[in-house]
Amino acid sequence: QPSLLRLHLTHYQQVLRYGSAKDVCSIETTEHRSLAFRTGLSNIQDPRHKHRHHYCYYSDVSDTANSFLRTVFLDRDGVLNRKMPEGHYVTRWSEFEALPGVPQAIAQLNRAGIRVVVVTNQRGVSQGLYSLDDVRSIHTAFQSDLQAQGAHIDAFYVCPHSKSECSCRKPLPGLFEQARADFPDIAAASSVMIGDSLSDIEFGQRLGMRTIFIEGDPTRQKPGVEAARQLADQRFHSLLEATEFLLTTREDVIAPR
Repeated sequence: QPSLLRLHLTHYQQVLRYGSAKDVCSIETTEHRSLAFRTGLSNIQDPRHKHRHHYCYYSDVSDTANSFLRTVFLDRDGVLNRKMPEGHYVTRWSEFEALPGVPQAIAQLNRAGIRVVVVTNQRGVSQGLYSLDDVRSIHTAFQSDLQAQGAHIDAFYVCPHSKSECSCRKPLPGLFEQARADFPDIAAASSVMIGDSLSDIEFGQRLGMRTIFIEGDPTRQKPGVEAARQLADQRFHSLLEATEFLLTTREDVIAPR
């Protein structure tokens, strides 16, 4: 049987086990069990737990957990796949082009026992350019490609809102809070955020994570890129370079600043 992935669609919809979705902006009672599968292993929520919070809010997050690297948070566009020109979006799988070295990098993190979590802003959904089902299809296909190469993403978290509509759009911490609810051992002190924009770096720094900036294609960088480059703790040209650095400095990379 093909492995299923965990896909979280913040605020608007909850993905249900059989592929449908429902609005969970307010607390809802569900008739189906939520889709909550780790790659290759089912971890279905108890159907008796009928109330679900949507984690679309701001909350300060701090911790004093063990600072040994355990979780890597990844932005999507520009880190995992080739970014579209500014103002354009990846709307379907045929437009998704994984960057060189990405499957190898993720496989290396998997083998090292490091959790890999994708956190992505997808404002095009709120603009009606593509749907949450399109996002789910893209991630499902990407996961299949990764699995064929011995790699996997542990969870995807998606904010579909436009600016100022919620508190889950990076750099606000809603997506981190969702991840921590699903993986209670996640701690900012033992995590690294890797991204290619100012919102990614600010997201990590506000939570107390170490941050890595990916240089990417200079013709497709967002405004604020120079500030992101300066704020980040480290800078690399690709996810593979960043991963090799993390795995050789796993204990030191997240040491207190």
